Amino acid sequence: MKIVVGSDHAGFLLKKNLIPYLKEMGYEIINIGTESTDPVDYPDFALKLSMEILNGKADRGILICGSGVGAGVAANKIQGIRAGLCHDNYTAHQSVEHDNINVLVLGARVIGLDLAKELICAFLKATFSGEERHKRRLEKINALEKRKWN
Repeated sequence: MKIVVGSDHAGFLLKKNLIPYLKEMGYEIINIGTESTDPVDYPDFALKLSMEILNGKADRGILICGSGVGAGVAANKIQGIRAGLCHDNYTAHQSVEHDNINVLVLGARVIGLDLAKELICAFLKATFSGEERHKRRLEKINALEKRKWN
């Protein structure tokens, strides 16, 4: 599985510490930046990460900012991306199993390295259940993405 990983400046140190862990687990990593703690804008990295998934270069993504909220909001504006901000193991696997998320969002200022590793394991090992009720709900989400709002 190929994993794209990205962060803004607030998530840089956590991302830097997670990449070796992901490689150790056997995942191929695409690092789309940032590469320092110099201030950057998280929507730019949410877009870069999302495009790697939408273009088929990565299977899933891990996106990190300070709280996780801003990066998650930005990623969810991109059609075809389902980003979930997770702070516990249940949500990290259940969001894949029921909601088929393809981006795990983490808040570097909210969780520590050990919890981040646990969440990543839960996210990456989970698979979409394919149950009819979950498929139906995803179809409704897809319709919302395509709807023109006035």
